[in-house]
Amino acid sequence: MAKVKHNTEPKRNIHGNLNLGGEIAEADGLLSDAFYESSIYRSIVSRGGDAKCFVIGRTGSGKSAALQRIRADWPEHVIEINPIDLSLPYITDLGVVRHLTALNVHLDSLYNALWKHVLLIEIIKHRYKIDSPDAKQRFIDTIMDKIKRDNKKKAALEYLEEFEGKFWCETDERVRDITNKFESQFKAAAGGKLGVKPIDFSVSSDDTNTTSSEERVELVRRFQRVVNETQLPRLNTMMNVLNDEILESSQHYTYVLIDDLDKDWADDKVKNDLIRNLFQVVFDLKRVANLKVIVALRTNIFETLDFGRGGGQGEKFRALSMRVRWSANELEAMLDERARVAAERRNLGGVSGIKSLLPNYNQTRGKALEFVLDRTLMRPRDAIAFLNEAFMLAGNKQRLSWEDLKDAEGSYSRNRLLALRDEWDPTFTGIDRVLSRFRQAPAVMSKETITKYFDNCFELLADYKFNGVQWLTEVSEPFWNGTPADDWADGYHLIVKLLFDIGFLGVLPDNARRAIYGYDYPEYADSVANIRHADGFIIHPAFRPALDVRPF
Repeated sequence: MAKVKHNTEPKRNIHGNLNLGGEIAEADGLLSDAFYESSIYRSIVSRGGDAKCFVIGRTGSGKSAALQRIRADWPEHVIEINPIDLSLPYITDLGVVRHLTALNVHLDSLYNALWKHVLLIEIIKHRYKIDSPDAKQRFIDTIMDKIKRDNKKKAALEYLEEFEGKFWCETDERVRDITNKFESQFKAAAGGKLGVKPIDFSVSSDDTNTTSSEERVELVRRFQRVVNETQLPRLNTMMNVLNDEILESSQHYTYVLIDDLDKDWADDKVKNDLIRNLFQVVFDLKRVANLKVIVALRTNIFETLDFGRGGGQGEKFRALSMRVRWSANELEAMLDERARVAAERRNLGGVSGIKSLLPNYNQTRGKALEFVLDRTLMRPRDAIAFLNEAFMLAGNKQRLSWEDLKDAEGSYSRNRLLALRDEWDPTFTGIDRVLSRFRQAPAVMSKETITKYFDNCFELLADYKFNGVQWLTEVSEPFWNGTPADDWADGYHLIVKLLFDIGFLGVLPDNARRAIYGYDYPEYADSVANIRHADGFIIHPAFRPALDVRPF
């Protein structure tokens, strides 16, 4: 008599309202209870002289979630700087700044001093809880007593006395104040020791074009000297005061978190300079033992930063940078935490991890979790979004079915394609029109096959409605300027690299079974040789349904 198989799986019903949390940290209801401490997070929060300061990652990679967790774990030791609160549009609109920018006078000294000023005052306010004139005076008296035998530090501390009632004001007011001081100092210098004719800084910067080339060169030289001299050198000494007297003990260890640098917080013309100078200031503050400034920045913005003006500065900043990357095991552990907490909140029994909610192994389709992760760019946001789509379709059943996963794939793919556009359009305007040229393409393409699609992309240069002419011209330049002696990789390397870097295209190495994507090996497509020896190219599974890509 055959044995009767009993289903020992606990009874539970998955309803459409089950989800694994929000796709952004600010709206993630599971983040506080289901945060997974990855190796990346432990590195971000670590202290010590060799600790990384710059957290570089794609959208959805978990940068903001990590900073939010630091705030939760160390509430009394965290300061947040929101770039939007810095009133930087006010700075760039100042007549003197516009005039100097039009003359190509480097304002690094000003921007460097601004960042140091903002960070210094915020740290002092936080450390001594300064919220009134009396509290400020008590702080000054305390510090003065500590450094009364050090004349250099006493002179530096007088810098703080100059701010009178502005010290405890909102950050934007203090930024305006220091900028106005710079403008006054510059006008005084321009009208005095420079010996140049009076300048009306309120007029349009276009008026600089009326200056002769000889006068312009001399103006730039003299103005640059004034800018360099107005960098407020006492701020540098104040950094020593910060280390020796203000954050002198590990019990006052302070994290300063700076995020949202991808938002609309400054004029695009100066944003690069502002971020580059922020990096320099963070590097300088490494000497303060009980302070860690953490800057989160999107990959596409970091890659466009021009560190060249500082002469080799990019190397030292990259040494302090950490790329946010996730392995399959870490993503599974993250999903396990979220599945357990989500199930507990909805009284679903027997959920030990994400696999408890996924369909069983299928000989044709393989393992369900691998199926899901293969359709992500190996980021938490992608995995959470895919599974949330599937849970919405699940109805009353004990676990997801393979049909649920397949049905969720279409909507998920359309959203991922839109997300890819939103992420990269600020850098590559009109990128969605390039991606749409691959509609109904084969999933896997040889060099001969993909050439037709690349050529269709280049044809966008003739479309007057296409707004990405500048970057697409640069990407296609090797193709247009090629010679008969050039091989295929020479002409198409740059467009392969671009689509590889953003995660849209994978490269099939010679005789390899699996494609290489940007999250596997970020620098792989930098090499023309790797492109030259590729067997073919593959559109990432995340985007295939949205573009009606033909299967293998």
